[in-house]
Amino acid sequence: MSIRKRTWTTSKGERKEAWICDYTDQHGERHIKTFDKKKDADAWSATAKIEVRRGTHTADSASVTIAKAGKFWIESAERNGLERATIALYRQHLRDHIEPYLGHLKLSQLSTLAVREFEDRLGRSISPAMVRKIRSSLSGILADAQERGLVTHNVVRDLRSRRRRGKERQAERRQRGKLKVGVDIPSPAEIKAILAAAQGHWRPLLLVATFCGLRASELRGLRWSDIDLKKGELYVRQRADRFNDIGKPKSEAGERAVPVPPAVLNVLREWKLECPNGKLDLVFPNGAGNIENHGNIVKRGLWPIEIAAGVADVVKDRHGKVSLDAEGKPVMRARYTGLHAVRHFFASWCINRRTDGGLELPAKVVQERLGHSSIVMTMDRYGHLFPRGDDAHELAAAEAKLFA
Repeated sequence: MSIRKRTWTTSKGERKEAWICDYTDQHGERHIKTFDKKKDADAWSATAKIEVRRGTHTADSASVTIAKAGKFWIESAERNGLERATIALYRQHLRDHIEPYLGHLKLSQLSTLAVREFEDRLGRSISPAMVRKIRSSLSGILADAQERGLVTHNVVRDLRSRRRRGKERQAERRQRGKLKVGVDIPSPAEIKAILAAAQGHWRPLLLVATFCGLRASELRGLRWSDIDLKKGELYVRQRADRFNDIGKPKSEAGERAVPVPPAVLNVLREWKLECPNGKLDLVFPNGAGNIENHGNIVKRGLWPIEIAAGVADVVKDRHGKVSLDAEGKPVMRARYTGLHAVRHFFASWCINRRTDGGLELPAKVVQERLGHSSIVMTMDRYGHLFPRGDDAHELAAAEAKLFA
């Protein structure tokens, strides 16, 4: 492997120079690579020598573009049987973010500097959490390409290994902020009003969501065979994704048993007599007995119920003026936009002290009830809600005992 300097004069009389790395790969084929600076040529040559010796080197001419590698990655995901929703997300990352910025580059030309610049460009228009997800998809493309022998290094992993991942998580949590009652989590009074306003088939669904904490996809996939009305438990064994495909829960921890309060069991017994029959044996199907669309649950169920319950806010235009409907009444908007807010309430109910109307469960049990894959996830999201044990009235009681 040799490095030589090349000089030439352009048609305009300008003198130019470049550094040429001339080498033979592990297959005995000759290649050249051009650099503007000698130090870059030297650095690349040192790495390439090791790769050739190990038999892992991929020349630029033998490499493929990131766009093509992305298509291979999607094909691998489809072949491995990943969920349609996951593959759709991968396609979106590739189409909307990775291909426009990096698609033209060959895998062998991708550097940690290029990845960093890519992150910076994304960060100007999307959240840090989304940047991290897209970067993870890019890493997946490179990992798949490595297995195919199309690239030697996964530069995204090289970049991440230099960072303190804990710091990234902390920055993301700061950006997201803590969940707040009345903003992200419905208060007990709001939940009480919502459940009082819920009628028809929406009532049993919202009761199970509130007191069992199932995800929307788990509610939509829940079967009567998964509920033991005598024992007072339900079992999360499947879920319905946004394409209405039935599959396994999100993780191994997602498959779990959840106790059902007596009042909810009574409502479920009544609902079972009225529930539309279907081949899927669903507890909360649509009118035809098939999987209920997630959008219908939110837009036709949750939002109207919130507005009827008074758990809503006045809509204002960009000038701060109240928007009015055709009858001259203020337009109202549901305060909580998705079913995950109800799941947040369930988590807070599990955590709160019994004296405050909660269950006061240990963190590990809360994790199991929620179906989180790790307790770290539970504590990252809800850790600030757990009783500290050093609030004012407990300090006062301890002080009184000390000086008694």
